Amino acid sequence: MAQDLCKLSVTEVVKLTRSGKLKVEDYAKALIARVEERDATVHAWAYFNPTLILDSARKLDAVPAEKRGPLHGVAVGVKDVIYTKDMPTQQYSPIYKDDHPELDATVVLALRSMGALIFGKTHTTEFATCQKGPPTCNPHDPTRTAGGSSSGSGAAVGDFQVPLALGTQTGGSTIRPASYNGVYALKPTWNAISREGLKMYSITCDTVGLYTRSIDDLELICELFNLVDDTPPPSVPLNLSGARFGFVKTHVWPKAEPSLIKLWEEAKAYLTQAGAVVEEVELPEVFGKLGVWHRNILHMEGFSSFLGDYLQSPELLDPWVTKHAVNEGKTTRKEQLEALDEIARLRPVIDEIASRYTCLITPSVTGEAPFLEEPLRFTGDASFNLMWTVLHLPVLNVPGFKGRNGMPIGLSLVGPRYHEQALLRTAHAVAEVFAQGRWKL
Repeated sequence: MAQDLCKLSVTEVVKLTRSGKLKVEDYAKALIARVEERDATVHAWAYFNPTLILDSARKLDAVPAEKRGPLHGVAVGVKDVIYTKDMPTQQYSPIYKDDHPELDATVVLALRSMGALIFGKTHTTEFATCQKGPPTCNPHDPTRTAGGSSSGSGAAVGDFQVPLALGTQTGGSTIRPASYNGVYALKPTWNAISREGLKMYSITCDTVGLYTRSIDDLELICELFNLVDDTPPPSVPLNLSGARFGFVKTHVWPKAEPSLIKLWEEAKAYLTQAGAVVEEVELPEVFGKLGVWHRNILHMEGFSSFLGDYLQSPELLDPWVTKHAVNEGKTTRKEQLEALDEIARLRPVIDEIASRYTCLITPSVTGEAPFLEEPLRFTGDASFNLMWTVLHLPVLNVPGFKGRNGMPIGLSLVGPRYHEQALLRTAHAVAEVFAQGRWKL
């Protein structure tokens, strides 16, 4: 029974807890047992306090039925760069060990107001920046990474420890872990969910992301956070008749590993067999500069974001963060302005290209999750994610494939800015087709 409770989706939990058929305390106990069973292997949590969880669960059970919120009792993992008033926010940094900001980030405040159970803080890389990973391991193979920087959030959802978790993405930190852990994740349009109350790396790129194990759950969360398209999108038929998909390899395709190349062709074949039209899309050559422009923006915005940490405790910073804090690469203001201006010009261009299709499809990762190697603990290559992040487009990882070693690999659906609902409706049909890749949640 406890194992069954752990596998409930967000929508299933809400239905049971709001009706009184399931006590939040009983649900919380099942999840706590799951974490205690698996934590020695997965290490998803930077802060986990069963006493606090159960106290919060009992308070939720005491809420009268007519006052229960739309996420009543849903357990949520919160990436440990997002502030929580009753839990420390340590950012995987010795500078902030046991640090208590004593306020909630706006996204956490909203979740609490909706009746969610804030379950704990999930592991991240230091300040959600560097490639040196935390102790989190992939639940499907603990010798491999769970991805970064939202390592713990992806692993916790993938391992049935919570049905919903918050991540952030500056490069590929939401989509990449989702692919490695075999779950759904949405990186919404930039700033569609408020970033107030989280450690800032890049004001141009940082985006709050969502992890779940179902598209229905993402649709519910998006509706509650007002991620609603201006015009209600049409439903996409499950037979995909009339749907058009633009497959975009991007300029970093040479990094694609054999497992990705194989599933790329399989995905096109599956969609074509399902009745869709599939086209390869060549982006204008200027899009090939986005990697350099993204880097220059991160260098300069990190230069200002980490100044205080560097001045306070330079000896405690990860070398990757220090490089930003002192602008080791000597990126100039001219290069920063060029990047900001040129990318701004490209955003309406990519919106128009994406609007020609039901959605664009692009790689989520270069291949399977890499092996963990001490002491680096490399969290994986984000090359396929960077351009979509800096262009501010919504991106949805859809699981459905396995690599040659049996590890999950997803593909990303991409739409124009502020078209989350259309993207999610398309995802229902695409997920059914991609399930032929035999990766089952």
